[in-house]
Amino acid sequence: MVRTTPPRPLDITALFPELREHSITATRLHPRPGAPTVTDSSVGGPLLWPADEVWPVCDDAGAHEPWNLTTPAALRRGREILATAEAREPLPGGDFLTAQERAELDAADALDLDDLIEDPIPLVPVAQLYRRDVPDYAGPDGTDLLQVLWCPVDHSDRHYSPRVFLYWRDSSAVGPLLEAPPEPPVISDMYLPVPCVVHPEQVREYQYVDLLPDDLRERLDEWDDDEDESRPHYRSDLSLAPGWKVGGYANWSLSDPYPMDCAVCGTTMTLILTVDSGDWNGMRCSWRPSEENPTASPDTVGVQIGRGYSLYTFRCPESFDHPPATAMQ
Repeated sequence: MVRTTPPRPLDITALFPELREHSITATRLHPRPGAPTVTDSSVGGPLLWPADEVWPVCDDAGAHEPWNLTTPAALRRGREILATAEAREPLPGGDFLTAQERAELDAADALDLDDLIEDPIPLVPVAQLYRRDVPDYAGPDGTDLLQVLWCPVDHSDRHYSPRVFLYWRDSSAVGPLLEAPPEPPVISDMYLPVPCVVHPEQVREYQYVDLLPDDLRERLDEWDDDEDESRPHYRSDLSLAPGWKVGGYANWSLSDPYPMDCAVCGTTMTLILTVDSGDWNGMRCSWRPSEENPTASPDTVGVQIGRGYSLYTFRCPESFDHPPATAMQ
């Protein structure tokens, strides 16, 4: 099923025509649990990875932090237990879990895994994006595939978020495939995506308000200060789409905007991927897809960034070979 963003409640450029100069497209991915294959664009799905290319690891052990640690198997089993409990009728006495289920979850919580973060950690697939599916795909000439992986534990040097790695490929040049990528022996329970198919949709965004020219920002702030709660607002309804997306602008609402400059050449970087804790924000969010049940959870991927934030990954426009940078907001 497609996912469609409802039309914006009003055309903000009719009120502020200058915003057209501070506009860009983004592709909302709308990931939903499914069974993607290596030939599909996906979130948390299998990657088209060459058999003769070593699976990457993060060897930055000094930055690994021992927060919310578990194993992939324990996390998947925990998700299975909770899904089963939510789908069945209440148990006698009103308990949510059986004694056996509770014992399994307690045993997983008791695992002592801190020492494992001292070793190199195999990366986890985050997203695989084919140019044919993603209107806002960006990559080197001759590539049609972007693969995003991350180290699935918190990094102290990245504001306690995962370390992200980007790989571009020409999918037609990939020969025999790696059949069984290694799994990390330890992960954070917030950083293992549920395998999801994606439903790409291109939308238009307008720059985060604090990065607009002063006069325009002041007028938008004054317009947003209207106390009529039924009226749409620039910050929440008209500027930046929530959820997993490619391209677009970052939302700097957690902190003041700060420079995202390439560590190699100093060039101002551009947003390439947003990983979000939900596909929309709350029950009344105007960005919830039209096809979605109003009672559906916006957490479709099982990933949480911080306390429900987003992780923005930026690339250098001068060279795809320069390392990416991230910001948690």
